[in-house]
Amino acid sequence: MTVRLGLLHTVPALAPRFDGMLAARVPGSTALHIVDAELLAEAVRAGVGTEVREAVAAHVRYLVDLGVDGVLVTCSSIGEATEVAAQDVAVPVVRIDTAMAERAVRIARAGSGRITVLATLEATLGPTGRLLERLGGDAQRVRAYVVAGALSAREAGDTDRHDALIVDALRAAAAEADVLVLAQASMAPAADRAGLDIPVLTSPDLAMDAVLERVRGR
Repeated sequence: MTVRLGLLHTVPALAPRFDGMLAARVPGSTALHIVDAELLAEAVRAGVGTEVREAVAAHVRYLVDLGVDGVLVTCSSIGEATEVAAQDVAVPVVRIDTAMAERAVRIARAGSGRITVLATLEATLGPTGRLLERLGGDAQRVRAYVVAGALSAREAGDTDRHDALIVDALRAAAAEADVLVLAQASMAPAADRAGLDIPVLTSPDLAMDAVLERVRGR
């Protein structure tokens, strides 16, 4: 069964990565991408308010009108707007960090309940942190940190420094956590470089698996 998958991004560079993941899992499938960087800019400026929620909903409806089997929204900062948009359409709509957060909660419950979230953007910490707290309840402690300097390094095109700063932050945070969570899809390439003994979770692969499972289960 091939899939026609809609993807909504706020970071243009992510589209080819998700193309590759979809092709590897379901050869012959089609990815339809919408990129709207202004969504993230507005979320940073003013939070996820009415303007962002309405724009996300409009993009999701457009993809559904094009005949997609499901939608994956790849920006954690607009995750709560994604959940609202999902209520108004008949196909699965998945926020990028849900499957990652569910796995983090399971790991934390099996340990001492400690989750540490790292992001390069302040606007991402709130949505992902609230999701973890909602899923885990009182059985866990969630700490959240911004990796200083990583965002400016990425914006300058210095991906090596961006990843190195994330690796340093992961190693520093490892002693106080049962599981480490990288809140943004753009942080995922740094995960394997840390060489840690505790789980380091990233969102892209888990989210792709989750949306395909839901599409197949319709």
